Amino acid sequence: MIFEPTPLAGLMVVRPEKHADPRGFFARLWCAEEFAAAGHPFRPAQISASHNTALHTLRGMHWQADPHGETKLVRATQGKVFDVAVDLRDNSPTRLGWFGLELDAAAHNALLIPAGFAHGFLTLTDHAELLYLIDTPYVPGVGRGARYDDPAVAIAWPHPPAVIAERDLTWPAL
Repeated sequence: MIFEPTPLAGLMVVRPEKHADPRGFFARLWCAEEFAAAGHPFRPAQISASHNTALHTLRGMHWQADPHGETKLVRATQGKVFDVAVDLRDNSPTRLGWFGLELDAAAHNALLIPAGFAHGFLTLTDHAELLYLIDTPYVPGVGRGARYDDPAVAIAWPHPPAVIAERDLTWPAL
């Protein structure tokens, strides 16, 4: 696996090293030893999926409150999304900074999002699906959120959302 740092401390783009032959390719998408060697001892405790029917569906910005913060490895398994993480860690030099990239099922890339980050995405195709490997089980009642269009963060979404849940429209600004 190839671990690429982003401008936000601890946030990593993870790309597979593909071993190709005439049949196609084989690639490791998660390995405890490789994550630990890269400085990220990430061990999933839960796997979740998000299927989104329509183009320009927006979900976010979400996180679980401490002490139930989640580290997530997020990958598109169908279609494309513009995936975004916002650093919410109090003592981080990149606090309120955001990073976005296109997760594409055909590219097999992923984003490793540490605990303390908000996460959201905008679908760039119909029928976009994300697979989440999460290190902490979901805890009801500790989910939090912030406005996707908070001017304090100023995420440059590639397109206005066409579909968004009422809950995501009513989150407060940070």
